[in-house]
Amino acid sequence: MVSLLLDSTQLEVVLSPTEKAMTFRRGNLRVPRETIVRAQLTDDAWTWLRGVPNPGIYLPVAVAMGTWKSAGGNDLVLIRRRRSSVVIDLEGHDEFERLILTTQHGASLLQALRLEVDGEPEDVAAIAKKKPRRRG
Repeated sequence: MVSLLLDSTQLEVVLSPTEKAMTFRRGNLRVPRETIVRAQLTDDAWTWLRGVPNPGIYLPVAVAMGTWKSAGGNDLVLIRRRRSSVVIDLEGHDEFERLILTTQHGASLLQALRLEVDGEPEDVAAIAKKKPRRRG
């Protein structure tokens, strides 16, 4: 599962070497915080898929990873089985309109996005455990 790092300016989706290979990406994805317009949890990420993998890997109900192209734009998809996931809608991002990520830290990400965070990237689970300082 992907790791998520958050600082005051961006969300970083940290990919393992296997995830990089399966998504056909060379590096991690960095998303400026101002491009995140909505984030929500889902128990069935498969229902959020739209379009076709290009490039990507798709094995129904097992794994979907890569870029999904549709009339609505490009989505970065990292889905594993029927596990809890987060769907992040973006506006104004250079590459993607949506991220669909299987992660055990989805709830922590939602909480961390509402909090004021420091300038150094930190795991969203660690941010969520800290004493809350609300964003103003």
